[in-house]
Amino acid sequence: MIDKGRACFHAEAEALQATADRLDENFALVVSDLEEVIAAGRKIIFCGVGKSAHIGQKLTATFNSTGAPASFLDPTHALHGDLGLCTAGDRVILISNSGQSEELLKLVPMLKRFDLGVTLITGRADAPLARVCDRVLLFHVPREACPLQLAPTASTTVSMAMGDALAMVLMEKRGLTRDDFARFHPAGALGMTLLLRVGDIMRSGDRFPHLVEDRPVKDAILAMTKAKAGCLAVLRSPDGPLSGVFTDGDFRRSALGGRDFLDRPVRDFMSANPKVINQNALAVEALKSFEIHNIDDLIVVDDNGAPVGILDNQDLPKLKIV
Repeated sequence: MIDKGRACFHAEAEALQATADRLDENFALVVSDLEEVIAAGRKIIFCGVGKSAHIGQKLTATFNSTGAPASFLDPTHALHGDLGLCTAGDRVILISNSGQSEELLKLVPMLKRFDLGVTLITGRADAPLARVCDRVLLFHVPREACPLQLAPTASTTVSMAMGDALAMVLMEKRGLTRDDFARFHPAGALGMTLLLRVGDIMRSGDRFPHLVEDRPVKDAILAMTKAKAGCLAVLRSPDGPLSGVFTDGDFRRSALGGRDFLDRPVRDFMSANPKVINQNALAVEALKSFEIHNIDDLIVVDDNGAPVGILDNQDLPKLKIV
C-alpha cells in the first residue's frame, strides 16, 4: 500500500514537472491579459464542470486573496440567468481537462457576446474548446494517478497548479506588498501575524521602565521589578534620547564591580547602542530581530528615535506570532 501511495505522488509530480518544462509564451500572455483586466477595474471569472468546478472555486479564492477580484460562474446556472455576473472587459478562465465539456462549449458563444476574453486551461491542444477560446494554457499529464486511468487526479493537480502559478506571477508583477496582502486577511492567525504592529503590543506606561543614566543601579532594579520587566531603557536626560539598555544580565555582571555596585550610576553597567525597533514596524519584523540578534528584549522608539516602550520576546508566542 505504501508503494502504491508513492506511485500516486510520482504520477502527479511527473505531470507537474512535464507542464513546468513545457510552459511557453502563452503563459506570459495570459498574465498580461489578467493584469490589464485588473488595471481596468474588471474581474476574472473562473468556470468549470465537476472536479474542475472545485478547482475554479479554489482559484477564485486565491486570486481574491491576492487583490485580484475574481468570481466563480457555474456554467449551467450561467445559461439560466447568472450571466448577469459578467461585465464587458472581464476575462473568463475555463478549466477542462478534456476540453470538450458540453456545458462550456454552449457557454463560450454567450461569453463572447458579452465581449469577454476567454482563456482555457486544458490537457488537450486539439480539444473543441481550444478552437474557440482566445488563449490556451496547455498542461501535460503523462498518466493519471488512478490505477484505472479514469479518475482525474494528476490532471486536477496540475490544472490547479497552473492557476496558482498565474496568481503568484500576477501578484508579483503588480507589486503586491506584505501590507497589501495583510489587508485581505484581517482575521485569524494570518491576519494577526501580518497586521499587528509593534506599537500595538509593546509594554508602555507603567510597564515601560526607564531611567536617567546617572541614577544608581538600585533604582534601576526597583524600576524593573515594579514593571515586571527584564530590561530598562537608559536615558541621557529625563526627556533626552536613548543612551543604552540595562538588563537582568547587566545587573548580575554589575555585582562583580565591587561592594558599592548598587550605588554606582547605571551607565557604568548598561549596554550602549542597544537594538531598537520602530513602533510602526510589523510584529513579524520584531520576531526576525529577536532571532537574528539572539536577544530577549527590544527598545521601541518613535519616528524621532525617542524610546516609547519595550518589547519582550516572551510576549510574541502569547499572541501566536511565531
